[in-house]
Amino acid sequence: MAKKMLFVFNPKAGKGKIKMHLLDIVDIFSSHDYEIIIRSTQAPRDAYEKAKEYANFVDMIVCSGGDGTLDEVVTGIMEAESSVPIGYIPAGSTNDFANSLFMPKNMTKVAEMIMEEELYHCDIGRFNQKTFAYVAAFGLFTDVSYETDQDLKNVLGHVAYVLEGVKRLFDIKSYHMKVTSDEVQAEDDFIVGMITNSRSVGGFKNLTGKNVDMNDGLFEVTLIVHPKNPLQLQEIITALVMAEDNTDLIYSFKTKKLTIESDEEVPWTLDGEFGGDHSYVDIENRHKALNLYLKSTKK
Repeated sequence: MAKKMLFVFNPKAGKGKIKMHLLDIVDIFSSHDYEIIIRSTQAPRDAYEKAKEYANFVDMIVCSGGDGTLDEVVTGIMEAESSVPIGYIPAGSTNDFANSLFMPKNMTKVAEMIMEEELYHCDIGRFNQKTFAYVAAFGLFTDVSYETDQDLKNVLGHVAYVLEGVKRLFDIKSYHMKVTSDEVQAEDDFIVGMITNSRSVGGFKNLTGKNVDMNDGLFEVTLIVHPKNPLQLQEIITALVMAEDNTDLIYSFKTKKLTIESDEEVPWTLDGEFGGDHSYVDIENRHKALNLYLKSTKK
């Protein structure tokens, strides 16, 4: 009896990259005796709805698109309370999650890897009642990915993020926050905050620190204090570029759980998509909650 697969893809991600490889990918899946239900996303949250609908009725869900498509599928599976394994064929302009797991760049090679059905149990995050795959963030640069035009992202890639972010440097918004975890208690004015399970964010490697393990039950937390003068701003930039924790202006630590309270509602992004405005967030690592088909991952 054939196994069932839901294959959901975003046809617009990364200049429509999937269209050139679609037949080859489907052929690879069919040759491994899968009955394939194919869905092309037509609107935001389509991947989420399809994943939630099929999670308990298929043997595997494969998604192709950017990090936002992945986020939707993971969220749908978690809300369906399913442990169905997923395969991910990255096709976006940045692909932080795939790069963090050293996935092949070639889409058909990824499809072949998925068919080897070797499971990797990856951490994901809970953000209040929501799910995220690899990053929850606020502040400067973090809203760029959902405010930057899709066509601009397709043409310029990482440069689009930088161009959009640099425009904000002249109008840096800070948020007064109280951060509480077992490891750190802090209260300060922050311009950026990132809670990540990823080796890169926005295409920039080492932004989340070194020695990142994506199934150790811990998030990497980076909180950047509002600089009071150009010298402090330079100190922050130098620390980020060198990927060294040698400044009091950046809080950098690992934790499995933390809460963040703010004096005002703060816009958050989850995996590059708008995650709502919140004055209180409770974030927790869901250790090895995602069953991902991944042949191997470098340490």
